[in-house]
Amino acid sequence: MKLFNLDGRIALITGASRGLGRAMAEALAKVGATVVLAARDSDKLREVADGIRAVGGHAEIEAFDLLDESAVSAVVPRIVQRLGRLDILVNNAGICVWGPLFDSSMDVWRRTLDTNLTAVYLLAREAARPMVAQRWGRIINISSYVAAIGRERLQAYVASKHGVAGLTRSLAGELGRHNVTCNAIAPGIFETDMAQPVMADPARLKVFTDAIAMNRLGRPDELAGSAIFLASEAAGYINGQTLHVDGGMVGVLSLPVVVTS
Repeated sequence: MKLFNLDGRIALITGASRGLGRAMAEALAKVGATVVLAARDSDKLREVADGIRAVGGHAEIEAFDLLDESAVSAVVPRIVQRLGRLDILVNNAGICVWGPLFDSSMDVWRRTLDTNLTAVYLLAREAARPMVAQRWGRIINISSYVAAIGRERLQAYVASKHGVAGLTRSLAGELGRHNVTCNAIAPGIFETDMAQPVMADPARLKVFTDAIAMNRLGRPDELAGSAIFLASEAAGYINGQTLHVDGGMVGVLSLPVVVTS
């Protein structure tokens, strides 16, 4: 189990105030990491941090907007100055806006790409500096199942997640020689705020669960093990990969029919 121990590691997790980001932050804290929780809402971040501390974990907060380029660029140096190092970056925060192509706008396109891709690039660039200097680091980008299969009415979101997949491989190639790995996790559909439009419509929910081999949505805590694994020594020789955590959605064809002979 020492392979998965993160004692002494410092981890920055974006979008950590709720959903998958919160679940991954709590998981990393449970195995010893000091987690720096990032999002816009400082009150929600404090609530998550207090919960982590209540069970013996170590947590700090950094409230900033991913659309503020100067704030994004400044957060890593501030963490390193305060805590001495940064070992793990989990680029989790993102937005998803549905809509037909002809109703889409440049505002949604720019906001989605800036949040889901540009901020990932900026944080990875800044995090890589101390990681390269200390010759140890883990960058984990949260991609999506749509980066492998595409989806209608999600033009900007799908494009941004395909960009994350390519950026992950590029970073892996450049940073690997410095013992800094970069991998991605591609979640399927999980029970989070982002999935509320699906969860609130029984007919729509059935369409999605029928396409998942396990016939259900994922729970946020079911992403915890993947984050711990990729952040740990256990994944020391894994680089440039995307781990699909989707209950069997992208990798298999699930036909919800009864076949009788």
